[in-house]
Amino acid sequence: MSLSHRRSENKTSLPLSALFKDLLAPIFRRHRLRLLVGLTALIAVDFLQLMIPRILKHGVDALTAGSASPGLLLRLGAAIVAIAVFVVVLRFFWRTLIIGFSRYLERTLRNRIFNRILVMDQPFFEKHSTGDIMAHGSNDLAAVQMACGMGLVAAVDALVMSCAATGFMLHIDMRLTLLALAPMPILAVSTRLLSGRLHHRFNTVQEYFSGLTEFARSTLVSLKLSKAYTLEEIQTREFDRLGRRYASANIRVAAIQGVLWPAATLIGNIGLLVILLFGGTAVIRQELTMGDFVAFVTYLQMLIWPMMAVGWVANLLQRGATALRRIHRLVSAEPLLLDQPSGGSAPPDGPVFAIRNLSFSYPAAQSSQLAGVSFAADREMIGIAGRTGSGKSTLCRLLVRLYPVADGAILLHGRDVNRLSLAEVRDRIAYVSQEPVLFSDTIANNIAFGVDRADPAEIEQAARDAAIDEEIRQFSKGYKTMIGERGVLLSGGQKQRLALARALICRRPILVIDDGLSAVDTATESHIIEALRRRLAGKTVFIVSNRIKLLAMTDRILLFDQGRLLHDAPHDALLQRSDFYQAMYRKQLQEGTEDRRDA
Repeated sequence: MSLSHRRSENKTSLPLSALFKDLLAPIFRRHRLRLLVGLTALIAVDFLQLMIPRILKHGVDALTAGSASPGLLLRLGAAIVAIAVFVVVLRFFWRTLIIGFSRYLERTLRNRIFNRILVMDQPFFEKHSTGDIMAHGSNDLAAVQMACGMGLVAAVDALVMSCAATGFMLHIDMRLTLLALAPMPILAVSTRLLSGRLHHRFNTVQEYFSGLTEFARSTLVSLKLSKAYTLEEIQTREFDRLGRRYASANIRVAAIQGVLWPAATLIGNIGLLVILLFGGTAVIRQELTMGDFVAFVTYLQMLIWPMMAVGWVANLLQRGATALRRIHRLVSAEPLLLDQPSGGSAPPDGPVFAIRNLSFSYPAAQSSQLAGVSFAADREMIGIAGRTGSGKSTLCRLLVRLYPVADGAILLHGRDVNRLSLAEVRDRIAYVSQEPVLFSDTIANNIAFGVDRADPAEIEQAARDAAIDEEIRQFSKGYKTMIGERGVLLSGGQKQRLALARALICRRPILVIDDGLSAVDTATESHIIEALRRRLAGKTVFIVSNRIKLLAMTDRILLFDQGRLLHDAPHDALLQRSDFYQAMYRKQLQEGTEDRRDA
């Protein structure tokens, strides 16, 4: 395990206080004035509500004593109405300020997650599925937002209301208060016991949601394949299974919540029963006035919400704590491919690329994908060929710095890429991957994706060099055609050529094409290679392919087998030296002859 991953695991084991300090404390400090005003308004609402029983006490006592007058009752009623108006206004303020703060917090954390994702390297995405990352950005963020919004409100509200109401109750009758609150420890103990289970079950819910999201995403992406193999029924059954699993996990969470809420209500009703028995007796014995009795009952009813809030707040905080740990695990992850500060603009020294004894294996692989590879590449067009799994694509990913170089060295103009910033390397390289990545946007915007500003003439020239301009013009909207998600409107060859046009418009000195012309017919392929020679004269081009016709047009060919570089020679020389290359040549020559005969 790498040091970076060990650092990440150590961070995820931090206590909740440390997670709060790392993720939430800076946001709370930034909005402390907003929170202070909001909490002040919330506390003011609580104390205003606590005044109403005192007003009721005076009214009831006056009515009982026969000293009430219409003017007194009108004044008491007006006071209650005035309090209600102030409560409405202040409640609007605290909701706007505190709940608004929780939305700012959610946005800040979402930006932090997104920014972290952008700096992570390829090994991270091999470990974390898209569904898992999306769950972090939806369910987990919603749980933290609720905990820091309504959870904070409920906690402060319950604390202030319970303490103040208890104080007023003690002022009225200490013995009756102690009897009414006697069941409270039962609620505290039951909440403590159930909160651990709630934490575990909510974590399971989030994991199942990640799996469900990832399955839905992968199914939508591969919908054509599912239809081609008539897998709709199988996919439906699997989606139903994952949905049932997710629903069952939520039901298990709801079962615990269903215990906490009724328990709080039950304890509140027990308190009312105690007041009715003992308080009613005290009124009969004239040890307690009717006004005090009404006020006491009102205060106890006000305590029912804090008692119920204990379970609700515990639920929100447990969900929030679980989600916060999952978010922290994501945002504290360190890339294996660590960036370096810019090394400045040193003059080029040596060939464009010099590969020295390069070896590489993927983290989960049992064997090496590259072993002791050494060669140099200057301003030329180089073909890369070999059997499936021989390390061709791995070499391309290392050249464009998608993975760290740990064993051996890659020198760019004489400088070790490990000592250059990622931007210094990647800004010089245009990359066309095996699977074209296209966006649900116009054709023009897909081509111009890699540049800040692109002139329409530049876009069209790049498309012509990629041999796709004529086909684009056949669409009714031409370059303004929306191609759908992942380029669903385009064929495989069109997707590859669109991705190539995107790389060409960047005008970078190095171009790496990782089998990016495999779905293109040979005639179009020849046109593209000739265009590349004209457009990229004096630049470095790597083309991964096993098509002999394409390889023959390159300056030299790197032939790989089982991660080792077997030959580094032009096409004619390879025909003399390599049995594998000869066999590949004869096979494709025969296939070409048969195709012409069939035509």
